Amino acid sequence: MAALALILSAGGMAQAQTPARTLKLVVLGDSLSAGYNLPGNAAFPAVLEQALRQKGVAVEIANAGVSGDTVQGGLDRLDWSVPDGTDGVIVELGANDALRGFDPAATEKALEEILTRLKARNVPVLLAGMYAPRNLGPDYTTRFDGIFKRLADKYGLVFYPFFLDGIAGDRVLNQADLLHPTAEGVRVIVARILPTVERFLETLRKP
Repeated sequence: MAALALILSAGGMAQAQTPARTLKLVVLGDSLSAGYNLPGNAAFPAVLEQALRQKGVAVEIANAGVSGDTVQGGLDRLDWSVPDGTDGVIVELGANDALRGFDPAATEKALEEILTRLKARNVPVLLAGMYAPRNLGPDYTTRFDGIFKRLADKYGLVFYPFFLDGIAGDRVLNQADLLHPTAEGVRVIVARILPTVERFLETLRKP
């Protein structure tokens, strides 16, 4: 009996120590997440993956960022950018829509189609919001800024209000164009969004 108890105990310990399955994430985004003018290991997905792994989280994050992409562009390439077997998607799109002054209604329609199609595939989403440049006027910025929170509430998503929080307009943390983060800027973005990403990952591990 004692030997049997020891075997069962050892088996329980082995089971308890089984490493968690590696989660596969995709960052569907534009140049802000693609790593414009930066080496691949300094882009947002790579830095986020490293930060999570340093905390013991088993995760692989694919960089599906395309410089210059609009929300419609992300929708057009959604199926091949998010392959089968993806556990979750971080959607970071919209900056180029605002920079080009696109109708917020069109941006919202395309973003909602992305969310609808991912939901139909049972792929959870963390939605990263974007703010329009203030020089576009209060009417435009109000209409544009509200898109992301409205859709996050409608679809019950984990939501991060502003992807560039902590670096927007900062000459040290942005490249010369004041639009794209430096490597240090990316690290600031990751540090700020990390608690939200961890909360998102917790939802993915629930049965």
